[in-house]
Amino acid sequence: MSKEKKYVKDITSRDENFAQWYTDVVREARLCDYSAVKGCLIYMPNGYAIWENIQADLDRRFKETGVENVSLPLLIPESLLEKESDHVEGFAPEVAWVTHGGLERLEERLCVRPTSEVLFCDHWQKDVKSYRDLPKLYNQWNSVLRWEKTTRPFLRSREFLWQEGHTIHATAKEAEERTQMMLKVYYDCVTEALAIPLICGRKTESEKFAGAEATYTIEAMMHDGKALQSGTSHFFGDGFAKAFDVKFLNKNNELEYVNQTSWGLSTRVIGAIIMVHGDDSGLVLPPRIAPTQTMIIPIASHKNEVIKEAEKLLATLKEKGIRAKADFSDKTPGWKFSEQEVLGIPTRIEIGPKEIENKEVVVVRRDTREKIKVAMKDIETELPKILETIQKDMYNRAKEFLDSHIDTAVTMDEMVKKFKEKRGFIKAMWCGDKECEGEIKYATGGASSRCIPFEEEHLSDHCIFCGKKAKHMVYFGKSY
Repeated sequence: MSKEKKYVKDITSRDENFAQWYTDVVREARLCDYSAVKGCLIYMPNGYAIWENIQADLDRRFKETGVENVSLPLLIPESLLEKESDHVEGFAPEVAWVTHGGLERLEERLCVRPTSEVLFCDHWQKDVKSYRDLPKLYNQWNSVLRWEKTTRPFLRSREFLWQEGHTIHATAKEAEERTQMMLKVYYDCVTEALAIPLICGRKTESEKFAGAEATYTIEAMMHDGKALQSGTSHFFGDGFAKAFDVKFLNKNNELEYVNQTSWGLSTRVIGAIIMVHGDDSGLVLPPRIAPTQTMIIPIASHKNEVIKEAEKLLATLKEKGIRAKADFSDKTPGWKFSEQEVLGIPTRIEIGPKEIENKEVVVVRRDTREKIKVAMKDIETELPKILETIQKDMYNRAKEFLDSHIDTAVTMDEMVKKFKEKRGFIKAMWCGDKECEGEIKYATGGASSRCIPFEEEHLSDHCIFCGKKAKHMVYFGKSY
């Protein structure tokens, strides 16, 4: 490792300056770049390829639950946006407006979508007539625009890529079931494909989505102990339906309002992958979503026999469905190793005259740098096993980190002290009062409620701040 590390330049140590480390990794791995529009990113091939793999995984999971993809307009008339008061109030500070079409001022301002609930409702109001038309299970892959004041690559940008799912149902029970079903889809995708452990549960009233009756969340912990909200699912009840008059004739030929859900996961999960798995040499990508799963690096690449064997190996792995590449450039092996590490490619395969003579290759794991000798005849069966082991090990290491950085507190003094001494989440009892929630955040220097877990522990009878009877156990933590 010491021999190879000298090639890794321009990446600050994680423990020295985590924020700078993150920026360095994004830059050195060429994941994205800044555009001419402040706060809006250019997704570079390396970053976009990761998103494509996440998108493919999620899209498959969505369709397995009956969801269909659609595409709605980018622009929303102001009058439409204002129909749901809580919704418009929640998004008003972040909305960007279009006021002119060509050289002419528009009669009505159009907002660039921050989210699309109102567009779906406007469509459904015209499209849905009977209970036979329900449910509608739609999703769209798109970008949205929210005029954020402070931006950071992937974590918070003005325009970002995501998916937004929208469904309507005949009953509140069906809508609630769909809301939690989609949260489970997110949970499974992030834990299984991204190897990121999570806590999940319901947001408090002050933290829920504007216009929702309930918001459910998956929360990941970054290496610096901060939370990253990584996906949310919202139950709207019939609030939007009443605002937009979305009704249907039930089986008794009576008019009823539909019940609605929405759910979204965005490119900020790429930020989570970086901050959960990365190290001082760059990215460490889980094999299941890595654009390249192995990089073949010829040693003594000036020799024809080495090139021929590397090309043969590349063709064999590709044929077996492994996302493989080979570096045939004239760079030194050390530089090639370094570049493979910065990009987070899960494995590299070293092959040179010595390996050819011994009829074997050396597989090097990116996550642990363990070197594994594999017979050439066995590589197509052994490499998938190694990749799967890496995937599981990455999840287990992240889970161990998460579990070791969750603590409990029963008094405010204890909570404040623990947040000062240790990074991570703290579980505490809460009375349900918004004022207490705000005071806890102030006293701890920014630790907000992350969620009320589905299975609550009983830590004490009293709210940690006011001492009144506690209603819920809450995870508190500082966040991005």
